[in-house]
Amino acid sequence: MPEVTTHRTSRLGLGRGVSELRAFVEAALLDPVDEPPMQTGRQLLRRRFVVVVTIAVGAVALGLALDIAPGDVSFYPAALGVAALWMVGAVASGPLHLGRGRTRSGGGSRGVLQGFLLGLGLLVVFLLGAVVVGRIPVLRRPVDDLLAHAAHGSLPIVAAITFVNGVAEELFFRGAVYSSSPRRWAIPVSTLCYAASTLWSGVPLLTFGALCLGLLTSAQRRVTGGVAGPIAAHLTWSLGMLLLLGPALSLGD
Repeated sequence: MPEVTTHRTSRLGLGRGVSELRAFVEAALLDPVDEPPMQTGRQLLRRRFVVVVTIAVGAVALGLALDIAPGDVSFYPAALGVAALWMVGAVASGPLHLGRGRTRSGGGSRGVLQGFLLGLGLLVVFLLGAVVVGRIPVLRRPVDDLLAHAAHGSLPIVAAITFVNGVAEELFFRGAVYSSSPRRWAIPVSTLCYAASTLWSGVPLLTFGALCLGLLTSAQRRVTGGVAGPIAAHLTWSLGMLLLLGPALSLGD
């Protein structure tokens, strides 16, 4: 009899956990809140012009920054310059919104905690994948080159730059780019633009990471109507990858 009771309790606990997870996913990624006010045709045209110019210049600037040899102090101002481009483009494009999310209990929030949890989940998936990548030299080599900036430079400075870049990228790609796109195409457009901006880096896994992160944060942008939640998800993932990707790759040795 105790075994039957324990088994039944376990099933109830598992069912409750699945229900909580489903409610979280629906609140964080599926059920949108009210969209910000519609833009006028002139505002939309201006935003699209600024977005196109910024993406073109920013993609080139990012590629040049990543081409700088690890340990070269010029990498720091170059990386901050890329962040400044994204930020200026975002602000120049028009109004940005923090957004307003909905919790699984039906209450309201900025979506920051949801963003943190979503970013943490994506981080765990990527770290598990890194263990496999660590065993494949053709995939690992470009990632090692990318991480060399942290290994040969100042980790606190690189972490601070990663933080600033994460905020700037979300302001631009989930703020300006998303808002400049037709609503039904906003998620794929902002995701593909973000991934395309990394192509010149020559690191396939960076582009793949941008696709995954972009899809996640774009979905949260749709739900919350703003950038606060996506910023939290981006920072959790990017700072976690900076600090933990190297050790995860080493597990594949």
